[in-house]
Amino acid sequence: MVRFSYLVIGAVIVYAVFALFNYLYLAKATGYAITMYLVGAVVIAMPLIVIKYFETRRVKEAEKNFPVFLQDFVESIRGGMTLPQAFKTISANQYGILTPLVKKMSAQLDWGIPVETVLLNFAKDTKSKLISRIVSTVMESHKFGGRLVETFQSLSGTAMEVERLRAERRLFLNSQIITGYIVFFVFLVVIIGLEKYLVPSLGQVSSQSLTQISAGGAAISQSNIAKEYSEIFRNLILMQGLFAGLTVGKMSEGAVVAGIKHSVFMMVVGMLVLLIVG
Repeated sequence: MVRFSYLVIGAVIVYAVFALFNYLYLAKATGYAITMYLVGAVVIAMPLIVIKYFETRRVKEAEKNFPVFLQDFVESIRGGMTLPQAFKTISANQYGILTPLVKKMSAQLDWGIPVETVLLNFAKDTKSKLISRIVSTVMESHKFGGRLVETFQSLSGTAMEVERLRAERRLFLNSQIITGYIVFFVFLVVIIGLEKYLVPSLGQVSSQSLTQISAGGAAISQSNIAKEYSEIFRNLILMQGLFAGLTVGKMSEGAVVAGIKHSVFMMVVGMLVLLIVG
């Protein structure tokens, strides 16, 4: 699998080419230079964000099922099974995204691979910091003569407590998520109000005053003012929707990429409302 850093470098190169093309051709053809830069950045970055988002979801699902896996493993060891037998028994159970990894551990133990190596491979495959820390603790305990059953049981309780705290955190921050959406829609209403009432009033300024204001000394027509402000307002809505959604995702799930669904929703709604009302 291609490393994520290589994908980021590729995306940066593609955006640099797009920015140059926009500067030379698109900006002159459409008249929306800044908007094209923003839209291009979002479109090019979207595949990377989606990849990262699904990777984050995969890690969270693994961490959610990990305590159940630990409990089943402890019960199997308590039943008098050896380590390979316990893994082989629980490999028949379903642990979501962890199921193929548990089967892989069972097969590796059957092949005679040391348990430390098996656990390290498991932690690496999950890409979870929480699971990696737990596996590291198990290995240190095993290294210094600790009993695996008690260690796994204790860490299982720790993992379940972490998951419970995360659930409580999501419930506690629901009001903050709603507040984030309210702030965005208030911002959207303000922008629409400015475009509907402020911009037309600016267009009624005399041509002489506009000539004095303009840097080049050329008169600015009412249609030009409306077009310029319309682009500014559209860009503000896109940026507000993007960053407000990412903030909501960070507050609700603890990961910025988790907010991509909120960002897409806010940006699409904002653009639709602006097109309909405008």
